[in-house]
Amino acid sequence: MNPFLLNKYFSKKSFLAIFGGELRIFDENQNAILFFVKQKAFKLKEDITIFSDESQTKELLKIRTESIVDFSGTYDVIDASTNEKVGSLRRKGFKSILKDEWDVLDASGNIIAMVVEDGILKALLRRLLTNLIPQTFLITSGGTTLGILKQTFNPFLPQFRVDFSMDSGKVLDRRLGIATITLLQIIEGKQK
Repeated sequence: MNPFLLNKYFSKKSFLAIFGGELRIFDENQNAILFFVKQKAFKLKEDITIFSDESQTKELLKIRTESIVDFSGTYDVIDASTNEKVGSLRRKGFKSILKDEWDVLDASGNIIAMVVEDGILKALLRRLLTNLIPQTFLITSGGTTLGILKQTFNPFLPQFRVDFSMDSGKVLDRRLGIATITLLQIIEGKQK
């Protein structure tokens, strides 16, 4: 089974990952780990590897940035087997202060989709008062929803239910979808 062909996932970040972030992405029923993400600790530039499992023997994707400060960084997504760039995700720095927003770019640098946090009121409440309000992110292209990432209510263990099934036209390369899940949980998670 090719895990990049699925439409639904369940993503769970490790509670205490002292030496770098860890993330496990399962099938929707949490029966099998499809991706294991290990973020290297103490790096000035982000260097995230997505493996096929926890043994970390088969690399699937790499996510890298050239910028040291990730306030509005661009993260390149590289296919580990071909070493080719799949595309990029670019954080919208100032807009993301109030509400998280990202551009999804193809390998040529063209914007193909956007990732936007749910309503500004909820986003402000999360930032100012509490992190107990679960986040929802919409991935859209031309006004059409391609995917939804919905955080479950668990303040101690960041988890997301992910649904790409509405992307009937296959606009979003699923490798970019997996990179989106990863960045939202590891990069945005560091800033909360």
